[in-house]
Amino acid sequence: MALVVQKYGGTSVGSVERIRNVARRVAKSYDDGNDVVVIVSAMAGETNKLVALANEISEFPSEREYDVVVSTGEQVTIGLLAMALNAMGYKAKSYCGFQIPVITDSASSKARIEEIDDAKIREDLKNGTIIVVAGFQGIDRQGNITTLGRGGSDTSAVAVAAALKADVCEIFTDVDGVYSTDPRIVPEASKMERISYDEMLELASLGSKVLQIRSVEFAKKYGVVIHVRSSFNDNPGTLVRKEDADMETVLVSGISYNKDEAKISVLRVPDRPGIAAKIFSPLSRANITVDMIIQNVSHEGFTDLTFTVTKADLKKAMKIIQETANEIGASGVASDESVAKVSIVGAGMRSHSGVATKMFETLSQEGINIQMISTSEIKISCIVDSKYTELAVRVLHQAFGLGAKDVTFE
Repeated sequence: MALVVQKYGGTSVGSVERIRNVARRVAKSYDDGNDVVVIVSAMAGETNKLVALANEISEFPSEREYDVVVSTGEQVTIGLLAMALNAMGYKAKSYCGFQIPVITDSASSKARIEEIDDAKIREDLKNGTIIVVAGFQGIDRQGNITTLGRGGSDTSAVAVAAALKADVCEIFTDVDGVYSTDPRIVPEASKMERISYDEMLELASLGSKVLQIRSVEFAKKYGVVIHVRSSFNDNPGTLVRKEDADMETVLVSGISYNKDEAKISVLRVPDRPGIAAKIFSPLSRANITVDMIIQNVSHEGFTDLTFTVTKADLKKAMKIIQETANEIGASGVASDESVAKVSIVGAGMRSHSGVATKMFETLSQEGINIQMISTSEIKISCIVDSKYTELAVRVLHQAFGLGAKDVTFE
């Protein structure tokens, strides 16, 4: 008997019939002799509706009440799935995050999980009950409902799997694995049999929608094996696991892109010690994540500083940065939402040279200007004009030969 944690995203539970389909999958795993814990998202589109309602009420809604509103989508789904399983003759019980409880910090809308009390779940599993848990949500130590940010149900699933020491965490979605790039842009994209935690972390942070980055961080920290699968077929998916020697034989594993980027430039910043801290500290206190940062060469004691944030954070970030610019004596602030980040990722980049050159030459040949560059051991990212996103992905995918055959490790 294995302990299996399954997670189903919004598309997988997007209608009553799809919820029944999920119930049949869950029941099959239970009938195979497994203990099963299921984590579900809100029905497709529901969270967007709730966010729109909150923003319609207030331009800057209370963060506490925002979480109260947007967390309700998952409560509907867990109840419906438990009902479907009950109707099929199975014992099933639903839990909201605060009922378990899933303890988080107090960063509303971006809360981080600190602790999970697994006592109730383990007791119910002993009694042969299938547990259905609301993803995306928790409760802080002051008793406030919190949410984990978009895609947070993946994090909930892996965190529960880690707390229970589950044998596997199956992430069911509308794709049947992790591909070398988005198949909607490159139809010949290949599915990977397995991928390392580090590569998946980079892909997730760079815009891949298959897994949420914090879920991969959790998996790496606690050694949780993730199996990314489709909820609409029985095809084998992609295993996300600890890196082995074979994985480094692949130079570039995937091409990712992210259109949810906005660029902010602070102009004529006084070039002296401590200025960068004064610019970025207020953003940090507001829980705004800064991605890429570039500072120009100083000229006559002044410099320009450019960085990126998510589009969702742009309005809030601009308000903060404009105030900060006035305080430090910068001449102005400019923003640009018409940008995208395109990245290449591969564990093999650690031991091979010339990868960056090939990427830059490939983009140059298509007339694509690079506005910003960021690198790590296993990735290179470029900010480009958003209108060139799909073209950049296609030519890079071809340049690195990712569509020639399936990326497998034998």
